[in-house]
Amino acid sequence: MTEEQRTPPRPAEKVLPETPPAPSAPQKPPVSPEPPAPQGPSMSPASSAPSEPPAPPAPPASQAYPASPAPSGPPAPPAPVRKDRGVLWAALRWTAAVAVFAVVGAATAYGVTRLERTDVPGLSTESDGRWDYPVLTRPPLPSGSPGPFAEANTAGTHHADLRSLLLPAPAGAEEDRTLRGADGWLAQKDFLAEYAAKDDRAELGQHLTDHGLRHIAARGWSMPDGTRTRIYLLQFDTAAVVDALLEPYLAPYSAPKLPLRGAATSANDETFPQEALVEDVQRVVYDEARPYGGEQVRHAYLAAGDTLALVVQSRKGGARAVPFQQTVTLQSQLLG
Repeated sequence: MTEEQRTPPRPAEKVLPETPPAPSAPQKPPVSPEPPAPQGPSMSPASSAPSEPPAPPAPPASQAYPASPAPSGPPAPPAPVRKDRGVLWAALRWTAAVAVFAVVGAATAYGVTRLERTDVPGLSTESDGRWDYPVLTRPPLPSGSPGPFAEANTAGTHHADLRSLLLPAPAGAEEDRTLRGADGWLAQKDFLAEYAAKDDRAELGQHLTDHGLRHIAARGWSMPDGTRTRIYLLQFDTAAVVDALLEPYLAPYSAPKLPLRGAATSANDETFPQEALVEDVQRVVYDEARPYGGEQVRHAYLAAGDTLALVVQSRKGGARAVPFQQTVTLQSQLLG
């Protein structure tokens, strides 16, 4: 026997098996940490990456596990990003708020659209007092007739029926039937009743006759808050006659020459927005000076071609500025 044959075999050393443990207790190899994902919105479960291929057999314990190689083949498509509904809704609300405030900050139509908001858009908004007027449409002109401010119309004549140029009453108004007149034409004495002094009424009546007054059309109404509105349209032969009556006789800048009933002292209303001016229509606006009488009275004279207009609003406790400005401006538009 050789020495090798005589030497008894050494006891087997304990070594880790070259194969993975028995199926009953598989050992999952540790996974090397993946690089941190970029920060961003959370991903939905449906958008998770494809499942990893089965793990390779566990290497001997003496070997270090290398980092998992990147999967072969084309890169997985980017997972759809799930929008956070709460964040999206908040962004839309504030975007709308910025847009509304930008519009409000711009020049406002007719100077009467200022908004007094109590909160951001989408919540309650306090009314600024405007009335709900119907959509306005100028009446059609007779065939071949020019408008009052057309170059060919040197007299400034309104060829449309004067009664159709009256501003309609807003929603919720109660008509003042005393201003209907006969067939829509008001008697001169009923118009003169707006003026306080008897001597003023007689003087103005004579002026109207001397200047060739043709017609008076009128409309009036009352609102639920107690505001009373009266509008008078006086038509003459030419625009030159109306200009001569307006200034300096009826409507000097600082104060009216003839006080109205209930307004012993009035002065020029310099708070009336200049943006509310209507092209080709002259306007002089007055507000009753404090202390008011039984009612506060606001009134305005308008001159548009051959037509002179008087707009009056009064209310116990104070006539609000916004409805008055709105009414004067819309009536100016119909005449312009």
